[in-house]
Amino acid sequence: MASILERNKKIAQKKKTREEYAEDALYREVWEEVNNEKTMAFVKKYSRYIIAVALGILIITTAIVIGVRTYRAHRVAVAETYETAINKMDANMLNSVAENAGGATGDLALFQAYLLDNDINKLEQLATDGDTRDLRDLARVHIVGLRGDDMTAAAVEDYLSPLDTKQSPYYYTSRLMVAQKYLADGNRNMANKWLDVIINDADAPASISAAAQTLR
Repeated sequence: MASILERNKKIAQKKKTREEYAEDALYREVWEEVNNEKTMAFVKKYSRYIIAVALGILIITTAIVIGVRTYRAHRVAVAETYETAINKMDANMLNSVAENAGGATGDLALFQAYLLDNDINKLEQLATDGDTRDLRDLARVHIVGLRGDDMTAAAVEDYLSPLDTKQSPYYYTSRLMVAQKYLADGNRNMANKWLDVIINDADAPASISAAAQTLR
């Protein structure tokens, strides 16, 4: 406020003398020296912790970089092996991809290996340990198609129970299969129970609903 009044009154501000400039410079030098001493004292006191943290960050960063590169290299190798296996129609190579890839790629490779060698053990492995719901459920549908004649209707119903949800793409197919098995076993009442559920479901695919009405 004083400086504003002084400017308004056109009063010239007092200039610092050489001694005052020298005092300011000395003060700044002393202040910087004190700060440097404090910084050095802090570093000396906590140097071990600072070094440990720095090394930890370096190790973690290095591990992440190596891990990302290794993961990418692994994925590329799996993709190349999968492509080769498909081109060669090699069931053993596809099975190897299934063991190393995991996820949807591994599940698909295992199912394709089954299609080539008809090894039902691959289907059972997929049905039990598959990572993706669609391929797990598809494996169960295929297994019932292969072994359903040796199973009771109750056993088929129990085996396909994981598919008894609309989250499964084979929800309606599995219900129709259960109804067909009850019919094959001569249990018309239970068969109709399953068929009615399909017929009364507005979301049921037309082909499945038509098949259910025919069997009803």
